[in-house]
Amino acid sequence: MAPALNHPSAVAFLDEHHRPVHGEPADYYGGKEHFSRSRTYSASFSHGYNPKRLPAFEDEWHTRARRMSHDEKSMTHPRRFLIDVEETIRVVLEQEDTDGDFQISVTDAGPKIMVLGTATSNGFKTFDIRGTYMLSNLLQELALARDHGRKRIVLDEARLTENPVDRLSRMIKNSFWHSLTRRIDGDGLEIICADPKNRTGRINPRIYVPHGEPAMAEYYRKVARDKPHLNLDVQVLPPKPDDPHFVKSLNNKPGILALAMNEVDDVHGGKTLKGIPFIVPGARFNELYNWDSYFISLGLLVDGQVNMAKGMVDHFIFEIQHYGKILNGSRSYYLCRTQPPFLTDMALQIYNQLDRSDVDSNRVWLKRAIQAAIKEYHTIWVAEPRIDPKTGLSRYRPDGLGIPPETEATHFTHILEPYAAKHGLSVLEFSERYNDGTLKEPALDEYFLHDRAVRESGHDTTYRFEKRCANLGTIDLQALLYKYEVDIGTAIREVFDDELDMEEEFNLAPFPPSPETYVNPYREKSTSRPQNSQEWFKRAEFRKKMIDQYCWNESKGLYFDYDTVQEKQILYESVTAFWALWAGCASEEQCWKLLSQSLKKFEVLGGLVSGTEESRGKISLDRPNRQWDYPYAWPPHQIMAWVGLERYGYLEEAQRLAYRFLYMMTTAFVDFNGVVPEKFDAVRLSHLVDAEYGNQGIDFKMVPREGFGWMNAAYQVGLTFLSTGMRRAVAACTSPEVYFGPALVNPQPTAAQQYIVGTITDPLGLAMDNLHLSSPISPTY
Repeated sequence: MAPALNHPSAVAFLDEHHRPVHGEPADYYGGKEHFSRSRTYSASFSHGYNPKRLPAFEDEWHTRARRMSHDEKSMTHPRRFLIDVEETIRVVLEQEDTDGDFQISVTDAGPKIMVLGTATSNGFKTFDIRGTYMLSNLLQELALARDHGRKRIVLDEARLTENPVDRLSRMIKNSFWHSLTRRIDGDGLEIICADPKNRTGRINPRIYVPHGEPAMAEYYRKVARDKPHLNLDVQVLPPKPDDPHFVKSLNNKPGILALAMNEVDDVHGGKTLKGIPFIVPGARFNELYNWDSYFISLGLLVDGQVNMAKGMVDHFIFEIQHYGKILNGSRSYYLCRTQPPFLTDMALQIYNQLDRSDVDSNRVWLKRAIQAAIKEYHTIWVAEPRIDPKTGLSRYRPDGLGIPPETEATHFTHILEPYAAKHGLSVLEFSERYNDGTLKEPALDEYFLHDRAVRESGHDTTYRFEKRCANLGTIDLQALLYKYEVDIGTAIREVFDDELDMEEEFNLAPFPPSPETYVNPYREKSTSRPQNSQEWFKRAEFRKKMIDQYCWNESKGLYFDYDTVQEKQILYESVTAFWALWAGCASEEQCWKLLSQSLKKFEVLGGLVSGTEESRGKISLDRPNRQWDYPYAWPPHQIMAWVGLERYGYLEEAQRLAYRFLYMMTTAFVDFNGVVPEKFDAVRLSHLVDAEYGNQGIDFKMVPREGFGWMNAAYQVGLTFLSTGMRRAVAACTSPEVYFGPALVNPQPTAAQQYIVGTITDPLGLAMDNLHLSSPISPTY
């Protein structure tokens, strides 16, 4: 039966205030409850008369009226429901949430039907809410109403049947970005200092302030005095905060790193500091990240949040100035590491959308961003140890000592066990002695050199980089730096009249690179002369030549990573080869070969997988799957491919790939209570991923609050690639195989290419296949 209604007798609970049907929760559920004079039948109901029938199940299903069979309304009078919030939440969860995860999904075994009373009849007449999507939306709306203190609501049916594409896009724009917003200042410290990766047991917040910012240090000391309940520990970093020995000394004292702040007026007529807001990825990643922020900013720009994206660039400028690089993340244990560089494109994209009424201010802002990028380029990416002077290729090769402290506690157990056994120690004892330098293990040092490089690459982890990442000139990094060089040259020429003075002094890297020029201790200083576009275009031309020489494979029609130590290509097929299209460093002929020979190796039902199944190799208990390998699909790889293909004029291919990925996202959103995860298994169309860390963004109750940063962005950006017809088809969850027709099968396809007619696309079947029994079931004979 329908959930009971409890409201004052002799009155009808009718919300006469007409709010936008798809308005945001604060608008839709905000305000007071309103009562009006009761009609006769509503009064009789409130005194105990209940005309609703009990729900019929199993053998009695034939007795249920079909959908739309009672309480009919014309389309000019949309249906609305009168609902008791707490009681309906209880009934929905009790009846439909059979697995107890506070979500309504296709894997739940409930009847998938619920009766609600209509508002026009004051709950006397009823209507069936059927199916996973409507029921999960009902649960979400009830949770949002509860958030706003509502006991009873009048709910528009249109909120339960809302077009899923419109609903998800709206939630990302108006809700998810807000929930992922953080600030580092007195008002935001309690939220931002929470670190799920902190394994030290200390939960009181600690903030590290960079050297040379005395006003900022004093500000946080004042916060500590004014808010003693925080137990805030304020520390000032030394002038060189990324010294590996110093960073290792902070392993047991992790903390958040201070970021850029603005000076504002305080309530007493004086001045104070206020943190610039930014977006975090979400889930266990509760800090500012490097390459996540680039993709997040693309989504923010689509949604018109230019100032938020601009503030994130301000933080990157601050990090380069004070921490020497754009950090992997804004925590103390990331001080030695950066991530894939996107600053120039990020800054130029934002610059192009700034308010044109203040051109001079915009130019000053872009100048700061380009100056910071030039410093990062010279002091990080083309400086040793990251550059290989012999080839001129740059590598992910960060400094660092010991075991990365931010990983899961047991992440390296299988690596450390043989060394612990060798010394007759437990893994914990060995780890402590290895970290403090008491025990020396050169082979383990080499392993962690490559492990840190993998984390700097952003692709942690993958068999592509296993035990060799620090030696690789990867195609993705070369493409990104080519884009840096072109972007910097273009900005200097087009915005700064082909002359850009540097205000901060640092060493400029030799050019062209060679072992001899890097051995020579002489370095030109950045302030010795203005930068001009010609030198940057020469660098880009040189890098393109090196990419073609070392990374391009003509016979295979694909770019590969180059091992600078073994001096050979690593023939792991990675979808990052398509980053060359995004950067514009591929010729038209190379683009055509990528498209005609290689795209089919990565394209599956749900978009582009990270690498091919053949390159990944066989998976076993001793060789488990890695999250950046086949069959997983990640937002950065999708967006880079979409933009790259469009850049070279292959819009139809870009649209097809965007459709595949957004179809996968939308079906998960519809079938799994609005989930927006970190990544997908694009072959099985499933977010139920058990590789390494599992999946992020899926652990929520009743209503999704954040999604996941770059997956949110991928949806908003992807929608800009779709035609109106494609968008409608995605909203109807029309499989790509139906919309585009079955994919052509290669004469001798690998497993990664077998996306043929008959591929299982039933979401329930796919989800059930991912469920694991706690113990094997014995066969019955």
